[in-house]
Parts: sequence; structure tokens; C-alpha cells
Amino acid sequence: MRTSIEFFLNGERVSLSTEDPTRTVLTWLREARRLVGTKEGCAEGDCGACTVVVAELQAGGLRYQPLNSCILALGTLDGKEIITVEGLKSHPVQQAMVDCHGSQCGFCTPGFVMALYAQFKSGNPISLCDAIAGNLCRCTGYRPILEAGERMMQLADVQRSRAEDESRRARLASLPKDSLSVKAFFAPTTVAELASFLVERPQATILAGGTDLGLLVTKAHRDLDAAVYTGRVAEMKDLQEKENHFDIGGAVTYADAYAALSAIHPDIGELLRRLGAVQVRAAGTLGGNIANASPIGDSMPVLLALDASLLLQQGKNIREVKLDGFYTGYRKSVLRPGEFIRSLRVPKLAPGARFAAYKLSKRFDQDISAVCAAFHADSGQPRFAFGGMAATPARARKAELAYKNGVDAACAALAEDFAPLSDHRASAWYRLTAAQNLLRKFGAGIGARALLELAP
Repeated sequence: MRTSIEFFLNGERVSLSTEDPTRTVLTWLREARRLVGTKEGCAEGDCGACTVVVAELQAGGLRYQPLNSCILALGTLDGKEIITVEGLKSHPVQQAMVDCHGSQCGFCTPGFVMALYAQFKSGNPISLCDAIAGNLCRCTGYRPILEAGERMMQLADVQRSRAEDESRRARLASLPKDSLSVKAFFAPTTVAELASFLVERPQATILAGGTDLGLLVTKAHRDLDAAVYTGRVAEMKDLQEKENHFDIGGAVTYADAYAALSAIHPDIGELLRRLGAVQVRAAGTLGGNIANASPIGDSMPVLLALDASLLLQQGKNIREVKLDGFYTGYRKSVLRPGEFIRSLRVPKLAPGARFAAYKLSKRFDQDISAVCAAFHADSGQPRFAFGGMAATPARARKAELAYKNGVDAACAALAEDFAPLSDHRASAWYRLTAAQNLLRKFGAGIGARALLELAP
């Protein structure tokens, strides 16, 4: 069992055996390595000032992902290479920012540069607006930054980029691939190792993407005394398409699940596009979002409406649980000590089925929902699911039964299904009224993007 974290930083081999693996990458970069180009803006993964790019080998090739270093655990870098703004030397992204006057006060600039660098290296088909949606500019300088994003591709040196990739691929291939145990941090490579560890230490914190757990470190100032990282467990990174469903491993990220879930229905892809930003979706996992048991998690209404189920494992014992029976109360579930979500089974839509998903939030991009809803109707019992309406994500069972009597009857029944709370995101009245109106939109066949697609 290896006892040191092994990775590359801007081309330099790094081996750490005494550092706390749950320390944030941001604090390590700034305090231990004096690489202060990476900034702290929010310390919760919202502003993008701390964006770094992480490269890893995948299926023989290279994958580049932008990540928020402020909530990224140091131990998760094992086997990868991290690139910071200091690691770019006269790169086309930097030159384009200069040419297009993309920097004003400059505080957010390194984060924007790294987000654009990830776009440059990945050949990602997403739009530039989506690529930088997780980066906030306090100087309202988005126009020149977008222009720089276009300009960087014109300045690209293909041969130089290929040589850089080949060198990085060789470096990454030299890193060890075995399991890691440093202090109280364990990163297994097989599901058997993970299950055995959790049997012995059932109170250990399960770390997946860390997009929520990271806030315990940065905001609540808590130490993760014992943590087990699922991001290197091969079986839990697997995603398979079957005839009638998708099997999605518990450690599959939103970025990796996007194509499969979008193929089920375009509304799901649109909802995921607004879930966090590229930095969050590159790290956050479906399994983590479900296990977190937040009443406002955006993936759960969709999965509830699709009648998804979970494969739970404790030691060698495996059981299947329907998602609509998983939650037992606020932030509580049926998970037993030492049990974890091994995978999800997400059914496809039957031919002729109707489906819609909607997200209401104060900001269009990267905001927590006031109300999230998903509706599914076919020849059988309809399934209506909501987030933000109760202590847990939940189905509207009375509305489902009343739907056969018309939309108005179903909307009236929603008032019996839910008694939402008022908070800083929305009042109880707004939540209930909005939920009823979303059900009316579904009944009328109005899609989630209807207003955005209106011709000017």
C-alpha cells in the first residue's frame, strides 16, 4: 500500500507523505508552494477565481478538466497533473487576453485564463459562455473575455500543443496506479477495497467530488478525520447503456454522465447544464448528490420521475433500493453504517412517454433552485417529483393520482402533497404557486426552454 501522494505540478514531479490529504489544493498551492496566481474569491466553488486545470490519462488519451481548487482535496490529485496559471508560458490563451483587453482589475483573470485553457485543450463542444459560466468578473468584462476565447483558437500552435500533450502523457504514465493510504486518507482502486475499508471504519467520510464536503473544510473549518475517496474505484466509474436503462457508477461525475442522461430527454441535459458550472460538473457526482440528501439537489427530481433505483453495498452484501424509498427525513436516508451507493439504474423513457424538467432560480446559471420539478407521464401512473418543496426531494403522489381528472385537479392536490417553507430563496407561497404553474406548463406541453427560444 503506497503512503505518498504522487502527481505532477506544472511538469514537476511531486511526492507528499506528510501533508494532510484533505487540505484544499488552493491553500497548499498558495501557502506551501507560493503559487499565488490562483486566487481565493469565495472558498465555496462559486466564483472560479481559484480555477486550475487537472490532466489525467483516460482510455489511452489525455483529459483536461477545470476544477475549483478551493474545494478540491489535495489527495485527489494522486496520479494526475495539475496546471496552474504559472504553468502557462506565453500560451495563446494569455496572448488572446492581452490582445482583446480581457483583464481589468486582474483579480479574476487567472481563473478565466485557466477555464479558457481547459476549453482550448479539451476541444470541448460546449459554448464559450458555458465554459466561463463558473467564473465571475467583478468588472463586468465578459465581452472582451469571450472575444479572447474566440481569438485563442486563431493563435493556436497545433504542433506545440501536440508536443505538450505527448510530454504530459509520458509523465502521467510514469505515476503509480496502486491504492493510496496517507494518514487517515484512503484512495482504493477496487470496490472490494472500498467495501472492506468501510466495514472496518464505518464512520469514515466518503469523499467523491467534494463539491459539498469541501465547504465543511472551508466554511465550517472542520477536519475530515478519516476519509475514503471513491474517485479511483474502477467499478464505480463505469457507465453502461443497456436496452431499457443506464447503469451509472456511484463515482461517475456529472460531466461523464451528461451524454447518457441528455439522451434520455433534452430537458435533463438542459437541467444539468445549469447545475453548478463546468468546474462543479467535472468533480461532482450523481451518487454524491443523492447521498448528500439535500432537499434542493437538482438531480433527484429527474431521477425520481424516471423511477431510478440504487445499488447499495455494505461489505459483500448488495441490495437494491428504489430512490423514492431512499430518503427518511431531512438529510437522512436508509444507508446503513459502512454502506455506500455503488451504482444507479436510470430507466429510459418508453416510446410515446411524455417528460419535462424545470428549474427555477434567481440566476439562470450556477444557482441553487428555489423549485426544481420533473414530470413523467405514459400509459401507466404518472410520476411527478419536486425539489425545494419539502424536507427531502419527493414525489407528489396525490397530484399523480388526481392528474387523470385534469391538470387543475392535480394542481389542487399539490397543496395537499406539500407545505413548503419560506427562506431567502423563495416564500412558501411562491414555491407552491410556481410548482402548480410548472405542472400546468407540463400539461400544456411547454418545454423548459420555451422562453429562451422565442424569436426576437
